[in-house]
Amino acid sequence: MGLEHQLPEVLTTRLESAVNWARKYSLFQYPFVTACCGMEYMATAAARYDIARFGAEIPRFSPRQADLLWVVGTVNHKLAPHLRRIYEQMAEPKWVMAFGVCASTGGFYDNYATVQGIDKIIPVDVYIPGCPPRPEQVIDGLMKLQEKIQDEPWKKYAYEEKVREREDEGIGEPRPVFEPAE
Repeated sequence: MGLEHQLPEVLTTRLESAVNWARKYSLFQYPFVTACCGMEYMATAAARYDIARFGAEIPRFSPRQADLLWVVGTVNHKLAPHLRRIYEQMAEPKWVMAFGVCASTGGFYDNYATVQGIDKIIPVDVYIPGCPPRPEQVIDGLMKLQEKIQDEPWKKYAYEEKVREREDEGIGEPRPVFEPAE
């Protein structure tokens, strides 16, 4: 993708650590709020809990400007293709947090209309349990994501390698966004 893949390994190890440190403290979030968990999301971003100290205070309402997708609340099958499109529009590196039990597992909505966990549509990095989750749980999930970002290798974002892998697997072809409910 860039210069970092052509530098000596000693230099890139230190560069990788510095870049990951900067990434974990500059998360630009895209809140995909669909249900009641939105109130807890707003409480977490307010002054009392203040996620600004973790570098995640600025919501971006364009997926092209965000690198952290917060899926807050219930996702139904009609909304699933839109969530997938938003995820695909985000630039690499990108991370996803499933906020609340409805986003994580479908919650108490065990019916044909609700997606039973957004991991059936997009990959999820951190799950935050609770109905709705307390702000302390959200902050804990954010810190878990920061730990994960700090340990990520360069190869995860090697764009040319990902393109080759997708071509080998035939992923560039149209595909269903999610499995239909039975």
